[in-house]
Amino acid sequence: MSEAVKEVPKKERPEIRNIHVTDLMNYIMTPGAWVSILHRVSGAAIFLMLPFLLYLFQHSVQSEMSFDYFKGILAHPLAKLVLLGLIWAYMHHFCAGFRHLFMDMHMGIEKASSRNSAVSVLVVSLILTALAGLKLFGVF
Repeated sequence: MSEAVKEVPKKERPEIRNIHVTDLMNYIMTPGAWVSILHRVSGAAIFLMLPFLLYLFQHSVQSEMSFDYFKGILAHPLAKLVLLGLIWAYMHHFCAGFRHLFMDMHMGIEKASSRNSAVSVLVVSLILTALAGLKLFGVF
């Protein structure tokens, strides 16, 4: 090596590390990140509960007596909460799916419109879930 290269001081490089689980509380996520993560969570919930829902449907249509049996099971408040969670998963996955389809067509990909669509997905899915929840719990 030449003398000129040896005399040049080494530049301090920044430490680049992955986000650790303990750093998640300090990490601020955008509404788009929340929609994306919840879209995956809702899809997984729907996929994992699908065999159970198909089982309920299969046995509920066999006879009037089996329908009344499963109707009685789903009248329990805990079962209604699980069903409300599935309703939220469907509503959120449906609304976020439309958002992703529009973004795949290069519509609403600017920063402001992307943020607005993410917030609207969160709000609309919660409103639809609340309406379905009110119906589920017999308010109207």
